[in-house]
Amino acid sequence: MEIDEARMEVLSEQECLKLLESVAVGRVVYTVRALPAVQPVNFVVDSGGVVFRTGEGTKFALAVRGAIVAFEADEFDLENRTGWDVTVTGHAREIHDPQEVARLRRVLRPWAPGVKEHFIRIAPEIVTGRRLVRPAVEAPAEER
Repeated sequence: MEIDEARMEVLSEQECLKLLESVAVGRVVYTVRALPAVQPVNFVVDSGGVVFRTGEGTKFALAVRGAIVAFEADEFDLENRTGWDVTVTGHAREIHDPQEVARLRRVLRPWAPGVKEHFIRIAPEIVTGRRLVRPAVEAPAEER
């Protein structure tokens, strides 16, 4: 087990993608006029990539199509102070194949109101993740 400088367990790409399958909402990090922006989305892991829906002509849709973006999802147990985070970085491309769009329509329903008929896949180029595990021995109060 690899531990990083923050004393968190480093996850393999396979572990990262499996953890992403366990949650429904993540965040797409992209740029607007050279400034960072973040948009929460519901998503699915499909064909090794992250897929989400967006509406036609929205600033978000225009900003992410063809761009290199980051996608982050996480899950934390506040009471036990455990959890994980995963980041996927890659090109975001719209899916145009009618059969693939029809299949994705069945497995990925939009949560937010409005028409969201465009499917975007982030093809992973970099996948990283970390897991925060509770130490076997509790740290003294002054170290928390």
